[in-house]
Amino acid sequence: MSPTGTIGAARTAGTSGAAGRRLSVTVAVLALALAPFVLGPYAIGTLSRILVFGLLAVSVNLLTGLTGLPTLGQSAYFGVGAYTAAIVATRLTDIGILQLLIAAGVSALVAVPTGWLAIRARGVVFLMLTLAIGEIAYSAAVNWKSLTNGTDGVSGIPPVVPLPGMSALALDGLVYFYVLAVFLLLFAAASRLGSTPFALALRGIRDNEPRMRAIGYPTQRYALTVYCGAGALAGAAGALWVSVQRFVSPGDAGFEIAALALLAVVIGGSGSLWGACAGAALVWLTRDYLGNLEAVAGRGPLLLGLLFVVAVYALPRGLAGVRLPLGPTRKRTT
Repeated sequence: MSPTGTIGAARTAGTSGAAGRRLSVTVAVLALALAPFVLGPYAIGTLSRILVFGLLAVSVNLLTGLTGLPTLGQSAYFGVGAYTAAIVATRLTDIGILQLLIAAGVSALVAVPTGWLAIRARGVVFLMLTLAIGEIAYSAAVNWKSLTNGTDGVSGIPPVVPLPGMSALALDGLVYFYVLAVFLLLFAAASRLGSTPFALALRGIRDNEPRMRAIGYPTQRYALTVYCGAGALAGAAGALWVSVQRFVSPGDAGFEIAALALLAVVIGGSGSLWGACAGAALVWLTRDYLGNLEAVAGRGPLLLGLLFVVAVYALPRGLAGVRLPLGPTRKRTT
């Protein structure tokens, strides 16, 4: 094949791939938008929780996949955001956008000192530090009873009002549309981040931090910035969790949530945002649906363990690494 033909084929393949991605995104968004019209209340509630958990997985992916910082501490900022939103909803306002912004802001502020400590380590030490941060947040939720109500949690949260002047969302389908709108907005923002020079610098830190430092990049500052951004995203997810559940307890800041979020990123494909969301859906359905079937009742953790083993061996690049043929393949000619 001539050079001109090779370049033309590459351009055609790139255009076809972009068109395929746009079509896939369109189909996925339409399917999510139409879900309340074909699914029952329980399924819609489950789908709302999956979307929230998907945002938490995206925040983990910003650290683990994009920056190379595997974390078990995002449940801390998820819990901070959830408790903040619950306190705002019960004591200040039921406006959803204000709950989201305040929860994300408080989570980012908490991430500043904790992140400053954590990013000074790498690898297993970083993982253990983030685990310790998560356990501290869980202990605070249990023991700070004047603020968190201890193990009883915060209940009596009023239905969310998305924007000033709108009505409260009492129906599951309406809450789902609110969660879906916020999910799509934050997911689009995270996707946009992936094509910026800042994201390229983060990938450089992930692949070869000493070289990035040698050519003048302030790697610690970059790592702290993305750490705080991931904390803010996790806090926003926590606020959405409160809008769906209308209840928050220390378990929402516990180790299980952090482990499931990291597992979702590994299964979905580290570095892929949509893979993280797909992994989150698979993990959540395995735990809460398959794990509750009569044949395997009480064995949800076992199923998750088997799922992880299968994913590691059969899908080394995760769900994002699966490539399905979209049409007939052409034989290569010379």
